Amino acid sequence: MPQEPAEPRPDRAAHPSAHFTARFTDEVGVEITYYGWTIPAPKAVVQISHGVGEHGRRYSAVAAELNDAGYSVYAADQRGHGATGLAQHQNDRSQLGRLGEGGLRATVDDVRQLGIQIAREHPDVPLILLGHSWGSLLVQKLVNTPALRHYAGVVLTGTAYRMPGHMDGGDLTRNHRPSKGEGNGFEWLSRDVAAQERAAGDDLMFPAEVLKLFGLRDALRLYGRPAKRLSADVPLLIMVGSDDTLGGERSAQKLRDAYRRRSRLSDVELIVYPDARHEVLNESNRDDVVSELVAWLDRHVVPVAEH
Repeated sequence: MPQEPAEPRPDRAAHPSAHFTARFTDEVGVEITYYGWTIPAPKAVVQISHGVGEHGRRYSAVAAELNDAGYSVYAADQRGHGATGLAQHQNDRSQLGRLGEGGLRATVDDVRQLGIQIAREHPDVPLILLGHSWGSLLVQKLVNTPALRHYAGVVLTGTAYRMPGHMDGGDLTRNHRPSKGEGNGFEWLSRDVAAQERAAGDDLMFPAEVLKLFGLRDALRLYGRPAKRLSADVPLLIMVGSDDTLGGERSAQKLRDAYRRRSRLSDVELIVYPDARHEVLNESNRDDVVSELVAWLDRHVVPVAEH
């Protein structure tokens, strides 16, 4: 039997509504750092899986807004990223992005294991899985497994249909780089220049060069399709910008249709934000995006007692 994640270390804040940091050791011995923004008696817990080149604490603003709406939030620094990556690579920032032993498969399983840890900490509270960018691709892979049954809903942001021609793995900032070659390298993330500059000034962020960081074998493992006959019929929300280099509107439509027709999910919603770029939760219209996310959660989260 696979081992369960270890109990979190006692370094978390004592107050139930405080931000805390904890860790578990995954099945191949990598210590995963995760963060919680919890409130008393949440409607549900939202588990966030972040993208390549970022880290879990970038979601603190979204977590605060979800707290205000009645939701607790958890996010890990995934393998090779943030505090997890620094611990793996002895604080060598030049090695951030390298996934380590077990590679992509173990990274997907870490998402599952964090879900188990959250369920231990919040028994009988619905769990929503939200994946952004690379994190959304990991979530798509997890959705294809029996682990889907443990989630009350799935949200995919900055996502794509995981097949050649629908998911761009090249120079993601090429469409938004200033004509003279200047800029901060994060223009593709958002039209909001302040958001770009925050990303550029974050010393835990790095370019999303998947093939260079993961190697050919793990890069190819990102490809795939929504499976037939999923293990549960959960509601699924897709939120993307029309000007997202990774996928964009056409790719998101293909993904939506696959979940409806191939996977036979009965409740799949797609929201496309015109002219928005990759990080819709950090876009110039982010207030509208967060508002629609909260509205979707409120419509779909049913307290366990009412089942």
